[in-house]
Amino acid sequence: MDSQTSQSSQAPQSPHTFQVDLRGLVDLLSHHLYSSPKVYLRELLQNAVDAITARRAEQPGAPATVRLYASDGELRVTDSGIGLTEADVHAFLATIGRSSKRADGLESARSEFLGQFGIGLLACFVVAERIRVVSRSARTPDAPPVEWTAGDDGSYTVRTLDQDARTEPGTTVHLVARPGAADWLAHDRVLALARDFGSLLPYDVRVDEEAVTGVPAPWDRAHTSPAARRVALARHCADLFGFTPLDSVELDVPLAGVRGVAYVLPSAVSPAQRAGHRVHLKGMLLTERAEQLLPDWAFFVRCVIDTDSLRPTASRESLYEDETLAAVREALGERIRSWLTGLAAGDPERLAAFLSVHHLGVKSLARHDAEMLRTMLPWLPFETTDGRLSLEEFAQRHPVVHFTRTVEEYRQVAPIASAQGVGVVNGGYTYDSELVEALPSVRPGTVVAELDADTVTAHLDVVDPAEELALTGFLSAARAALDPLGCDVVLRAFHPLSVPALHLDDRAARHEQARAEAEEQADDLWAGILGSLRGSAPRARLVLNHLNPLIRRIGALKDPELIGTATESLYGQALLMAQRPLRPADSALLNRAFIGLLEWATHTEPEGDGRR
Repeated sequence: MDSQTSQSSQAPQSPHTFQVDLRGLVDLLSHHLYSSPKVYLRELLQNAVDAITARRAEQPGAPATVRLYASDGELRVTDSGIGLTEADVHAFLATIGRSSKRADGLESARSEFLGQFGIGLLACFVVAERIRVVSRSARTPDAPPVEWTAGDDGSYTVRTLDQDARTEPGTTVHLVARPGAADWLAHDRVLALARDFGSLLPYDVRVDEEAVTGVPAPWDRAHTSPAARRVALARHCADLFGFTPLDSVELDVPLAGVRGVAYVLPSAVSPAQRAGHRVHLKGMLLTERAEQLLPDWAFFVRCVIDTDSLRPTASRESLYEDETLAAVREALGERIRSWLTGLAAGDPERLAAFLSVHHLGVKSLARHDAEMLRTMLPWLPFETTDGRLSLEEFAQRHPVVHFTRTVEEYRQVAPIASAQGVGVVNGGYTYDSELVEALPSVRPGTVVAELDADTVTAHLDVVDPAEELALTGFLSAARAALDPLGCDVVLRAFHPLSVPALHLDDRAARHEQARAEAEEQADDLWAGILGSLRGSAPRARLVLNHLNPLIRRIGALKDPELIGTATESLYGQALLMAQRPLRPADSALLNRAFIGLLEWATHTEPEGDGRR
């Protein structure tokens, strides 16, 4: 028994063949591989163009025409390509995954074909319930025409026809719409899809007698002047993308096999918004949503290109991420960079118009490109205490370029710093602080320093010691009022006189304040953890302006409670002036101070009371 079992286990087993459920495969294509049924027309055009390309490889003078005829839920596509014999039909039309482009020694010329995956006519079942193909081979002119008919249930028939059924080499594909899909085979729909997919194809393609192709491509056409060329490209952009561009950048990269144009958007867009570019592969539209074609910093343009080097994915609706795509991306980015450099050197008016809309994109590029930062220094705008200036102009005015990292920090110090002659750049906007810090690398000798509360306070005038000593009682009551909020009170003299108080802090102080608040609200475990993180960060400070008349009057008060209420009001007003977000404790303080001042203002004291 053991011997028999051993022999049985070693007996060779006959191989089995995979069975393909065509209905299930069509469902897979329509719902998972392709984004829309419209790709059926691209596959038909692709097969026709590849057939013509194959015939012209052997017969250079052969005709190159594709004709589409649509009516009543049926579509007929005729090409003058290389055609098929009966053996070819069995080998290629009825075998999923095998491409006819691999046959008869044409493998070496395969780069000239659009189709690469052998899916072919299978995609047509997304909209058709029956496909009929009549073909006559150009390689074997004596062979009779052959007819292949297939249904979406997976069955097909093949038969030879009389010689006069098709007298010239080529192929005709006839589709009959499946229920509910007749609109996809309507004349207007077919014409629109053919123009969208095939406008740059190198052969004569027509729907009935209406031309589809418009060669040469818009960027390859001759014009009488550069101005006329810009107008023509702007019209092309409006037709294609629906906007009139600020400018156009020609993308001619022969080594990467790329020709096309980048259109500059007329309005600002977010850097996070993914751009959709149109990519044609050997004239056939591959995708209109290519996101990885350009570097991330070039989000201010929309491209349309034709290439023969990039690889499509199996769905032919996106690009395969490989070294070739990375090289093309770098080459196109360099072309856009060169365009910007050219504007800076020779057309400052157009550059200024561009930067007024898209300075963010250029700043993004300049962060990682020292040459671009050096070129754009005289042009990129920044918000500063001297107005809206370039870093180059601002650095010429100030020996030290101070900057803040947040908009809130800038707002709280800008008026005071400006009055004291301290130049400050608002680095709170996207990329700005990084560019300010990079300034010494492209402008040697420039001193850059982050502005903090200590630096601002150091630029304010110290009050006469005798006068400050006389206000000891007032300052003690004011400090006691703000101590629970983690804020010190400092007396200084500064301009402008109209500012009674200035709230100053830095990120370290805010982090410590947030930690302390979280510790108060946490349970014992988290309170202990947060307590261990307590740092030695400086506290926020409220700087009172001794030159301000209101501060002088408040300093003369004797009632500690009233001093505390007045100090809380000054603290709240300083926060509001700096446009700082208010914590719950700050809001409660403002309400309490407001009510306290109202009560004090409306309270009538007995004669002889010195509160007023």
